[in-house]
Amino acid sequence: MYSHVMVGSNDIDKSKTFYDSALGALGSPAAVVDENNRLIYMNNDGLFLVTAPIDGKAACGANGGTIGFAAKSADEVNAWHAAGVANGGTTCEDPPGIRESAFGPLYLAYMRDPDGNKVCAMYRAG
Repeated sequence: MYSHVMVGSNDIDKSKTFYDSALGALGSPAAVVDENNRLIYMNNDGLFLVTAPIDGKAACGANGGTIGFAAKSADEVNAWHAAGVANGGTTCEDPPGIRESAFGPLYLAYMRDPDGNKVCAMYRAG
């Protein structure tokens, strides 16, 4: 359904350190940096991009917005969370673990990236 997701950053170098580590824990290669200094992560036919806002204003996290990344196991979710927190992320919501949902049990971990964007790693445990 989606071709790509893009978030803003006030510090591309800090974002690269964070996302290279966190997404690397999910098996994603390090970002490709394009001619506009945007970070591009390619995985499973989708793109995740990080950029300084084009309008020149400060980047900020979307209130109520979350970007979810698929994980292959609970261990991979935990590795993603640990790598992100070790590289400038801030844990938020409940600690990593099982949450019951209408879709069955999900193993989730949430954090905020260095710019306040809320991100999640999810493994369908059921």
